[in-house]
Amino acid sequence: MVKSIEISKVSVKDKLVIDVNVWMKDPQDFDFSPRATLSNKTVSIHNDGEHNHPSIIDLNDDQFLVAERDRMLELRVKFSVDGMHGVLTHRTKNIRDGPNSKKLAEPRWKTILPLNME
Repeated sequence: MVKSIEISKVSVKDKLVIDVNVWMKDPQDFDFSPRATLSNKTVSIHNDGEHNHPSIIDLNDDQFLVAERDRMLELRVKFSVDGMHGVLTHRTKNIRDGPNSKKLAEPRWKTILPLNME
């Protein structure tokens, strides 16, 4: 189950690109099927079957023209779970030395979503 969806950035490259942070309730939960809807100049992103807490953002004119032209968007998702990794308390002074020099893996993916026009 999805706890919340937060839109962090909207940009235009070849197509409309939306970055979102998705907070899941459980680390073993894999139920996320995003859907996007364009109504006037507002994009709404929600999980399929869960319409109770969508993430909504207003587009500017350039973003709206690209979204209307392509009728799709690229969704970049960063998944997070509360309390999954904890807090790093001991850091290596020189980041190039020692076993703590690597970053933790971050679960990310991107997909192309069709825009449902209303």
